Amino acid sequence: MLLRAQYILPVTSEPITGGAILVRDGKIRDIGVSEILLMRYPEEEVKDFGLAALMPGLVDTYTSLENSVMRGMLRDVPYTTWLVALSDIATKMEVSDWFASAVLGGLDALSCGITCVGDVTVSGASCTATQRLGLRSVIYREVGAMDKRRVDHALYSAQNDIMHWRAEVDESRVTIGMAPSAIYTCHPSLYTKVSQITQREKMPMAVFLAGSREEYNFVKYGSSVFSLHNEGVRRGFMEIPPWLPTGSSPVRYALNWGAFEGENVLAIHCVHVDDEDIKKLREYSVSVAACPRSNAQLGMGVAPVTKFLRSGLNVGLGSGSPAATDSTDIFSEMRIGMMLQRATNPGKFLDSASMLEMATIGGAKALHLDDKIGTLEVGKCADIIAVDLSSSHQNPTGDPVSAVVNTCGASDVLMTMVDGKILYETNKWNVDVEVAKNIAHVIEIRSKLRK
Repeated sequence: MLLRAQYILPVTSEPITGGAILVRDGKIRDIGVSEILLMRYPEEEVKDFGLAALMPGLVDTYTSLENSVMRGMLRDVPYTTWLVALSDIATKMEVSDWFASAVLGGLDALSCGITCVGDVTVSGASCTATQRLGLRSVIYREVGAMDKRRVDHALYSAQNDIMHWRAEVDESRVTIGMAPSAIYTCHPSLYTKVSQITQREKMPMAVFLAGSREEYNFVKYGSSVFSLHNEGVRRGFMEIPPWLPTGSSPVRYALNWGAFEGENVLAIHCVHVDDEDIKKLREYSVSVAACPRSNAQLGMGVAPVTKFLRSGLNVGLGSGSPAATDSTDIFSEMRIGMMLQRATNPGKFLDSASMLEMATIGGAKALHLDDKIGTLEVGKCADIIAVDLSSSHQNPTGDPVSAVVNTCGASDVLMTMVDGKILYETNKWNVDVEVAKNIAHVIEIRSKLRK
């Protein structure tokens, strides 16, 4: 199949005007000027997207698809209030609800041009959903235990789940890993043991780190909403007293317990970090999933993405939990993230090309999938999207990269392809789920949760 468009955006090389991409057997086999490829492959089926850009599929470095049904239910509240409310809503969810919610999130991702997600889950719903939908994914099984006596049992349960998940997925497309829960819900030894397991099993590891000021104060000073009253009454997420202040930042606390020892570690958020923290992340080759919209929405702060990039860290963009934002829109993450960095880093201007790299090859590197995806190159997997550039606010298009980052949104996605298979085309899905039936189930779930 030959895909044609006015622009081809390979990301790591200059845009091609009037270009085409040859896709065969799930791979990119050729790329170049349209006229030349048409003569070279005259028998190929041609799909022409006109005034559009063909580019690598977007990589959502961190999300939680199973929370998609909760979107819009927890608006205009700060982070800690949101966490407690999210926990309360989750108690009303059944097994089938989590799967329907994850499928909804996957459909949303495909329609937004996302071809790969990094997802943290306890239920495993996102693992099944991405397998069924044809999405590429790195699924992290979340595991947490504050009581030291419960750590080994929690890890045993997680490893058992991972064994079953691996048996049901196409491992060339779905990778399984492990992620400790947030620091305020984990005994420190859990970090050490998860790191040891992931190294032994050659699995990726994700760590929630330095996301909020409350977390920072809790770890360093032993204070914040996550600590207990002196009477031992449960507040926040602590179940057993006491938490003793460590005097260190969350990054150095996790480092001290061996969280960064593996070769494939992803740190999620990293909002409240200093120069020494960044130096340590770089020293241990830890990648970062930056989530600008959800961090801003929940009042968590602004991650120093510009510093991350200048230090040489791999940085990808994540949409965060769907329960925190109004859409799974990486275009908005690029645009808002870029504006926040420009506003908070005068004199260090972050450009559109850098944001597009974070949304594609940056995310691929952060998930250790850059040998397969993230750019348009011969031999890579055909994870490709077509983005409409024909709207009045996009013309004339002097710089297609700038146009994509500054003017496009999820509604401009014309086509989403994974492994050479078109999974979405303008309100049409070619996936192994009953879309209408799933949406009907989601409506029922939302009605139940509102009650």
